Amino acid sequence: MNEKGEETIMAFVHLHTHTEYSLLDGSNKIKEYVSRVKELGMNSAAITDHGNMYGVVEFYKTAKAADINPVIGCEIYVAPNSRFDRETSHGEDRYYHLILLAENNTGYANLMKIVSIGFTEGYYYRPRVDFETLQKYHEGLICLSACLAGEVPRYIVRGFYEEAKGIAKKYQDCFGKDNYFLELQDHGIPDQKTVNQGLLRISQELDIPLVCTNDIHYTYETDVEAHDVLLCIQTGKKITDEDRMRYEGGQYYLKSPEEMQRLFPYAREAIENTGKIAKRCNVEIVFGEQKVPEYDVPEGYTAVTYLNHLCEEGLKRRYPNITKELRERLDYELKTIENMGYVDYFLIVWDFIHYAKEHGIAVGPGRGSAAGSIVSYCLEITDIDPIRYQLLFERFLNPERVSMPDIDVDFCYERRQEVIDYVVRKYGKDQVVQIITFGTMAARAVIRDVGRVLDIPYAKVDGISKMVPNELNITIDKALKISKDLRNAYEQDEETHYLIDMSKRLEGLPRHASMHAAGVVIGKTAIDEYVPLATGADNAAVTQFTMTTIEELGLLKMDFLGLRTLTVIQDAEKMVRR
Repeated sequence: MNEKGEETIMAFVHLHTHTEYSLLDGSNKIKEYVSRVKELGMNSAAITDHGNMYGVVEFYKTAKAADINPVIGCEIYVAPNSRFDRETSHGEDRYYHLILLAENNTGYANLMKIVSIGFTEGYYYRPRVDFETLQKYHEGLICLSACLAGEVPRYIVRGFYEEAKGIAKKYQDCFGKDNYFLELQDHGIPDQKTVNQGLLRISQELDIPLVCTNDIHYTYETDVEAHDVLLCIQTGKKITDEDRMRYEGGQYYLKSPEEMQRLFPYAREAIENTGKIAKRCNVEIVFGEQKVPEYDVPEGYTAVTYLNHLCEEGLKRRYPNITKELRERLDYELKTIENMGYVDYFLIVWDFIHYAKEHGIAVGPGRGSAAGSIVSYCLEITDIDPIRYQLLFERFLNPERVSMPDIDVDFCYERRQEVIDYVVRKYGKDQVVQIITFGTMAARAVIRDVGRVLDIPYAKVDGISKMVPNELNITIDKALKISKDLRNAYEQDEETHYLIDMSKRLEGLPRHASMHAAGVVIGKTAIDEYVPLATGADNAAVTQFTMTTIEELGLLKMDFLGLRTLTVIQDAEKMVRR
């Protein structure tokens, strides 16, 4: 109570939140989520996507910009036995849910390890880890018992109270007395009433603290229909299908502290614990700090002297008559490269291009601003003379520019993988990983997706989607302004109006993850020490962060581009010679 006798709202923080990166399961867009948290007067918020950390950096930056403390977490999947076990005995669960929150940078590093292991070692329906993984990497993490799919709640629902209590004790022993919390939820589901009674009892008997959460999957209460459509897109169902996945009751939105307090009048301490946990969670993600691996130079050289040696040899090869202008330009570039800390970077690029040329793999003459460098030309990274064509080195590299230089290299389409394999052999499988990319629900595609779910005739949906102008980065809102036909259909036809409204709420959400066509990251040490890993095509490891994030974190990102034209030219040359 305050001085006026009014009940005060306790500091409540949402610690169980799925964003748009719980793919096709969360429609809670990060920018909207953070903005709504701010609007409701909360000073912290968490991200706990299903089994992944895809959205962590975007969330961290967005929250920091809004002066919100970002709590970095994940709702992981725990295998009932070993993570390597691909079979479950009859009636046993494939996995249980568990919430992990990083308290500090040690916890953040451990969370990345756990989430990576889920994909690279334990993937079976979902990226799973086991209790052994949690014991090994528990330090710096706060653990919550999760939703109805958590191990403790599942045992309570089945009437195995003593077993549930034993499991809770096991997790408390693993994470430590102050780092394990029993999670109360109430979305109006009868089983949750049963679970909450069991959790209150375990809490008293074992002295395990409680915490209240809302399993957020969308931002506003009004998003319930759009979210239901999203679930149908995920499961390939129509909205009219009776037997389909649903989130009943419409309670999975971002609730205010007042709503949460009304929901749990009997658990004041559990409400307050959310604020206490958030206060403990302080992860600092460092941007722009270079993590370029060291190039292994021959004996008797340092990286700097070896680069100078290679450039000196190259200068003689490229220019029979070395003028004062050439010498000054080379010295200036080498000095800039050294001062900016990119010596190893140039040696690494020189090395794999040298390998390709030695092995008859066609390499492009150079693309982009790298062609403005005489160092690139002397190292035969590029084949265009920057002096002859008066190209500027500063467009490629200058002390004012803090981002990494970017050398994109074209290789023969058919033999590009050989170059990547060479880099993997040289630096190690753990240190060379390809990069993830996300396909998003763009304007035309989302209208088609939503139209199918709403069971609107294909011809009609096709017609509406084609009214969206075929422009780069077009949005539905922009299309409504540009296209008179679309605007008329939207204003005059009720079904079209509903289709467009639902599509607008889902537009821009990531639809699926895949492997970037060219991006490869080379780490100073194992990549999962800097970024979490997922698995892409053929179970190959990929980073969970996109290319732009990889660069912001100071990691060495290369574009190994497969160019069919090079292959055609090389084949034509062989035929001519034959």
